[in-house]
Amino acid sequence: MDYKDIQISRQNTTTVITLNRPEKLNAYTVRMGEEIVDAFEKLRGDDDCRVIVITGAGRGFCAGVDLEKLKSGPTEEDRDLPPLGKERLVQDFADTLLNYPKPVIAAINGAAIGVGVTLSLPCDVRIASETAKLGIPFAKLGIVPGLGSTWLLPRLMGPGRAKLLALTGRTLTAPEAEQYGLVDGVVAAESLLPTALTIAEEMAQSKPAILSLIKEALNFGLGATAIRDSMTFEHEQNARR
Repeated sequence: MDYKDIQISRQNTTTVITLNRPEKLNAYTVRMGEEIVDAFEKLRGDDDCRVIVITGAGRGFCAGVDLEKLKSGPTEEDRDLPPLGKERLVQDFADTLLNYPKPVIAAINGAAIGVGVTLSLPCDVRIASETAKLGIPFAKLGIVPGLGSTWLLPRLMGPGRAKLLALTGRTLTAPEAEQYGLVDGVVAAESLLPTALTIAEEMAQSKPAILSLIKEALNFGLGATAIRDSMTFEHEQNARR
């Protein structure tokens, strides 16, 4: 698949996926969604890729769905793509990303609105530029949030803050997003990608297999009802090393 709406680059053992529609603040298209899914599928079996960073080109991370493109309808080159809402990214990619065998870091470099936020939620770590703004205005649009965000948001932020954000549709500054638990750190704009790459390199110093096993154990712990269940799973994971 030839990529048009994303770019792929390699920094040592880290692969950077860049949403690449900077003139539109990387507004989401079905093509972008299909390209993201395709890239992650190919990188799954790439032994030279140990960690993935996803970020945006220019001033935005992803400013939501491209409504202008949606209204104008598909172009001739997009005729073979599924309709919005039926593409793989919307249907099941959140589960794939949450359980992806390699660490995934979201480097949120600017506006992240709607799908721009929900795409980042299943990532393992979210770092934001101090200039970024994050919002999920789905209530105002008459849409229920997707990409597993109704499962992820309460676990990241707590149920009260998740409902406050989702029901008001308000937009948060990067420091507010960190306070809410929506991102894990805020850095200067010029330090964002270097910070994400440094974290990626720290992760890549460990064996890929152990990173995958630890991710599985932590994800299991999210749903475990008793610490004994998590301890049993930890023992099972260690036996698989």
